[in-house]
Amino acid sequence: MNLILQGLQPEASNVERIAALAGAKQVTQLSSSAFRCEEVAHSGDIKAKVAEACLATELDCTWINSPRRLADFKLVAMDMDSTLITIECIDEIADMQGLKPEVAEITEAAMRGEIEFPESLARRVALLKGLDASALQRVYDERVQLSLGAETMLQAVRSAGLKTLLVSGGFTFFTDRIKEKLGLDYSHANVLEIADGKLTGKVVGTVVDAEEKKHTVERICAEMGISPSQTIVMGDGANDLRMMSIAGMSVAFRAKPLVREKADVALNFVGLDGILPLFD
Repeated sequence: MNLILQGLQPEASNVERIAALAGAKQVTQLSSSAFRCEEVAHSGDIKAKVAEACLATELDCTWINSPRRLADFKLVAMDMDSTLITIECIDEIADMQGLKPEVAEITEAAMRGEIEFPESLARRVALLKGLDASALQRVYDERVQLSLGAETMLQAVRSAGLKTLLVSGGFTFFTDRIKEKLGLDYSHANVLEIADGKLTGKVVGTVVDAEEKKHTVERICAEMGISPSQTIVMGDGANDLRMMSIAGMSVAFRAKPLVREKADVALNFVGLDGILPLFD
């Protein structure tokens, strides 16, 4: 088994110390930010100690049992808010109403799994009733930013022949624009109802909750003629867990503790391109 260590500015001394802790036979530098510790020990006790040391030194650690190629996968499915982009769009929309703290509190509770997503969505969207729809464009223009490493990751997966899916509990206003801007292959999200130029406080159609996200990944896989085991799924919140559970590789990005615990890969410090050193 190998151990991949990554950090934004990793100190060699920290990498060497953690490699020794894992009993690595050799350390190979893959890039300025990534190292492969080869033939490591991997008992539960050692993994716990390595995880603790990595957290203290702001390093991400991933245990790789067998070498894989990025081209072995066929689809990358990504959550949008706080995964592909840095913000929670609904929180920023609420900020236009002066209600960001109230909405953000509900968002956090939902992402931690304390409130079922459909309930949290209904409560948050209801608070937006009466807001001028032009606020959506302002949020997109002024506040939407891609997460660190997103463009590098997307370029690499495209070069390897993978398709891309943006599946979000957020809104089509944003997913449609991001899909077009980045040249993504598929997207699916909630539709905000607008009447007379104002938000009604409701969504239209099927709510894109955890189960709908999972169904979307399965549907796109069926259209492509592939298995969900040929997908990489990235997310950060509890409503991503079901689609992550069917993936060949699940990636928790800057995620809530529950999601980090269940994911195959947890990236807490590096960008989305942190998946790339995991492949041969």
